[in-house]
Amino acid sequence: MTDKTMTPEDVVARLRSGMTLGIGGWGSRRKPMALVRALLRSDVTDLTVISYGGPDVGLLAAAGKIRRLVTAFVTLDSIPLEPHFRAARQAGAFELSEVDEAMFMWGLRAAANRLPFLPVRAGLGSDVMRVNPELRTVTSPYEDGETFVAMPALRMDAALVHVNRADRLGNGQYLGPDPYFDDLFCEAADSAYVSCEELVADFGTAAPQSLLVKRHAVTGVVATPHGAHFTSCVPDYDRDEAFQKLYATTPWPEFAARFLHGDEKSYQSAVQTWHEEHA
Repeated sequence: MTDKTMTPEDVVARLRSGMTLGIGGWGSRRKPMALVRALLRSDVTDLTVISYGGPDVGLLAAAGKIRRLVTAFVTLDSIPLEPHFRAARQAGAFELSEVDEAMFMWGLRAAANRLPFLPVRAGLGSDVMRVNPELRTVTSPYEDGETFVAMPALRMDAALVHVNRADRLGNGQYLGPDPYFDDLFCEAADSAYVSCEELVADFGTAAPQSLLVKRHAVTGVVATPHGAHFTSCVPDYDRDEAFQKLYATTPWPEFAARFLHGDEKSYQSAVQTWHEEHA
């Protein structure tokens, strides 16, 4: 068995400008933020990003690293619209392909199964078809003759996801109420990197369904305690609502200068200092 442990810098060193990058999690929940912050410190740019978007998209958009975004939404959950995403989109900073949440899921499933597309009902009769003129429909070859949207596969060069626990082989466990679609992101990508709150030797008597990510689909494992901050990583911690509000209301240059000027240790220290100042 291969030890797949890496550092955030090791992961980013394997990424290249122009790649299609998938980012797991959902909105402002269990995002691989430490890996995203490492990406911000690199010269990698011109990315196509595929994400159920949250602050991962906002940070990369504010830093000018996105060429095209494929998403179903970009939200901070308790703050409905991600403000840095909105500003970049209103400025025309990148291309946007916005689809229904179910269409997005089936695009991941198609890619994970190495299919060019999957037929879905979602999107029919909506503006999704109007704002995405590249989408096509297919007709069932059976007696029903039903028309479906042909949702194209969301293939990725690389995927980043975050889980609660992982081992050195690349198996990942989630402990919260929702797996989101992190397993599909890993399976839909040519390479997948899993950050985790804790690196473990084994999973003990864990329920099989909690072992979400399987080693065959994982290229690297990164131990990043509190690495989903400021998004939630239940049950390890909830979303840091106070800090998220700061992020959403602070001009990007000011936020970046205070919190993103150094490595991950510097970020965590700066966050702790801010909380102490506002206790």
